[in-house]
Amino acid sequence: LAGHGGGWRPLVYCWRGGQRSGAFATILAQIGWRTARLSGGWKSWRALVLDQVERRGPPAPVVVLDGNTGAAKTEILHLLAARGVQVVDLEGLANHRGSLFGARPGGQPAQKLFETRLAMALAGLDSARPVVVEAESSRIGGLALPRAMWRAICEAPRLRLSVPVTARADYTARAYADAVLEPGRVEATVARLAPLHPAERIEDWRALAQRREWAALAEGLMRHHYDPRYEKHRARHGALERAVIGVERLDAAGLEDAAARVEAAVAGLHPQGL
Repeated sequence: LAGHGGGWRPLVYCWRGGQRSGAFATILAQIGWRTARLSGGWKSWRALVLDQVERRGPPAPVVVLDGNTGAAKTEILHLLAARGVQVVDLEGLANHRGSLFGARPGGQPAQKLFETRLAMALAGLDSARPVVVEAESSRIGGLALPRAMWRAICEAPRLRLSVPVTARADYTARAYADAVLEPGRVEATVARLAPLHPAERIEDWRALAQRREWAALAEGLMRHHYDPRYEKHRARHGALERAVIGVERLDAAGLEDAAARVEAAVAGLHPQGL
């Protein structure tokens, strides 16, 4: 602790917030540091987190931003945030893009840390304003969405981005640059799809990966793997769809225009809250 200056303000906790943290907090305070102690300890904090993410869920009305793989939902979500729209970036909290190729540098947090991050994000929401989240499955990479959050996504109105497959493929090839720099990793992921597709198709995809034809590979995966599965998913949630927002291009101008139209659609669903 010798490296900490006089302005250090530590938070001390133990399992139940009893004598162990109390004694250590007293010592730190006597040294001169302004010390806080977590009342009830880690056990109490964990109970608060679980109450938020497993039982109560989002305190604000949820709007789901939907769309096929590669529709730039996450980037549009960030543009909405820059416009002042209330959002929660679940994939950012999970450090994963939510697809087979979605792993990000640094790996995913532990499940409990993900739940803590989510609880803190939800606690900071303005309950009088809608919150936009991206459509997700019940898992983001290796992490499970807590029950209340998953239920809120399943029950919320949806705004669907409709983007041509070629535009989505080109965008994905750009957005996943960190993944495609490792062709072996891409080939290994494609191989995991073997039980779901004909062997000839798997070989075609592996060949595209070997030749680094990323946009062509992305388009093939979308047409034959992701889009058919998305259509089945949409059939279950179609009644919740409130608007379809057509987007022809996913360049900077196209993304800004899409964000503006999503913002207007959210305002139409919640005219008093945005």
